[in-house]
Amino acid sequence: MCAITRVRLTGRNRLPSQQPVILMRFEYIPVLAMLVLAALVPAIFLGVSWLFGPRRPSAVKSEPFECGNVSSGPAWGRFSVKFYLTAILFIVFDVEVVFMYPYAVVFRQLGWGGFAAMAIFLFLAVIGLLYEWRKGALQWE
Repeated sequence: MCAITRVRLTGRNRLPSQQPVILMRFEYIPVLAMLVLAALVPAIFLGVSWLFGPRRPSAVKSEPFECGNVSSGPAWGRFSVKFYLTAILFIVFDVEVVFMYPYAVVFRQLGWGGFAAMAIFLFLAVIGLLYEWRKGALQWE
């Protein structure tokens, strides 16, 4: 239903003699409040960082802080491919859980068709896991 109430027509598709009062529903107020909050929080964070941030930058103030230790080496060091593979594997199996959760919520209502679909999905996920295991992607050296 739209947010504006419908006006009943009288007679030959004519409006009543008085102007109709259009009543807006208040169901979109939480969305509006969330949009205002989403704009206000970053603005506050930027304002506070500008207010309390360094006024006169120097070489010492611009240096990265590493837990009280003197910085060693460049910030753009090279990482092993294993880090990226581990991150990709985590994302793949995290997405698997995201697909399994809604199924777990309504599995009784889906019946055997839903069970078969989830069984196929889990079978393919296990095949992928076995492939990664066999290729050594889960070994950390």
